[in-house]
Amino acid sequence: MGQIKAKLSAVDPVWVRIKGEGQAIIDAEPAMAGVVYGTVLHHKSLESALAYRIAQKLASGDMTESVLNEVCVEAYVDSPALGQAARADIVAVLDRDPACHRSIQPLLYFKGFQAVQAYRVAHWLWLGGRKDMAYFLQMRCSEVFGIDIHPGAVIGQGLMIDHAHSIVIGETAVVGNNVSMLHSVTLGGTGKDDEDRHPKIGDGVLLGAGAKVLGNIHIGQCSRVAAGSVVLRDVPPCKTVAGVPAKVVGEAGCDQPSHEMDQLLNG
Repeated sequence: MGQIKAKLSAVDPVWVRIKGEGQAIIDAEPAMAGVVYGTVLHHKSLESALAYRIAQKLASGDMTESVLNEVCVEAYVDSPALGQAARADIVAVLDRDPACHRSIQPLLYFKGFQAVQAYRVAHWLWLGGRKDMAYFLQMRCSEVFGIDIHPGAVIGQGLMIDHAHSIVIGETAVVGNNVSMLHSVTLGGTGKDDEDRHPKIGDGVLLGAGAKVLGNIHIGQCSRVAAGSVVLRDVPPCKTVAGVPAKVVGEAGCDQPSHEMDQLLNG
């Protein structure tokens, strides 16, 4: 039995860790048993747990939990990349958010993580031509989590959104891998033309709280956008920009700003 558990842990260490943490929660706080069993221990895989959690959170009088769960399960079965991205997101949150001490926390408690996983299902629907269902998930995420991510946006793996209140990501936005952003970030368009009108965010970028990046511009990889900045022009790689409108004020300060989460301008 020990060898079987070791093999399972090697295959899916994130899920094995989450289940162990779930049992520890019940041992310490028996009143949490219903939540933990329903969200984690009842399920055989992280994908099943995610489908349940998304459906539970986004169900409404218009759409039952069972219907949404079926949609999510279909997405995870059809696209294994969704589960892979979720695991990368969990690792990113655990690594970069000092308020996160266990892998189970994003799944149970963090609306940023939950909203991003719902977006990933909505994006799968969007690519499959099921745009009305994708719009429905977008609407419910906005209503429930206060996070508005268009299902047409393209978002890489390892995304960490700290606090996650009032995030807006537009239809033609592209967000690279291992990006970190804080609350009230907007990746918005300019004008009314129905074309490629939203920002392109490179790998490893850190977007500070309240940063507004507007238009079809590029933020170079491993750059930092300071809190409260309004970015209207391209940003070179490995730079720090700040101000309204934002200007280059120095180097990024480290090789991986999105991992270090250092928002001080003297870095």
